[in-house]
Amino acid sequence: MALSVILGYCIGSVPFAWLLSRRWGADDLRRIGSGNIGAANVLRASGVRAGVLVAVLDIAKGALSVALAMRLSSDVNAPAAAGLAAIIGHVYPAWLRFKGGKGVATACGVFSVLTPYAALPAFCMFLLTAWTTRYVSLGSVVATIALPPIAYVAGSPTASLVAACAAAVLILFRHRGNLMRLRSGTERRLGARA
Repeated sequence: MALSVILGYCIGSVPFAWLLSRRWGADDLRRIGSGNIGAANVLRASGVRAGVLVAVLDIAKGALSVALAMRLSSDVNAPAAAGLAAIIGHVYPAWLRFKGGKGVATACGVFSVLTPYAALPAFCMFLLTAWTTRYVSLGSVVATIALPPIAYVAGSPTASLVAACAAAVLILFRHRGNLMRLRSGTERRLGARA
């Protein structure tokens, strides 16, 4: 299982947002907009195409980390551990001095493989909230809070439930600044430029 966790962290820590924003001509993403290494900030800094591509790649690396663990380890807990490691890698990448994104897209990929029956309704809640309020952060928080109880109701394995709860704590912690800005009315809406 250790190999799966290490690979999960390494895959998750690939900073696609940082790499592609530079490819699209933006300066260091950590000094633009929210300073976050994630798809929403890339969208603001480099446009829709770059933002969507980063979101797809971040989802893919989460899914890949779980799929590899399923192949490499016979331990039933390895996929959940590798998926959680990928989320941690995205949030705290060694390559960027442990200053990464917020983990939402990577978590989407992880749980689309671990708990697909829970991930789909949580993703729909994200889309509905983000579309109606124009706040990506609020959609992320709603989906994050919703995933563990939906996974429980869907009968997900214990390891997946533990991973969902741990990921939720980490993602909510990373969104504490967004929650404060939402409360004060200063949070950026979807489509606002950096």
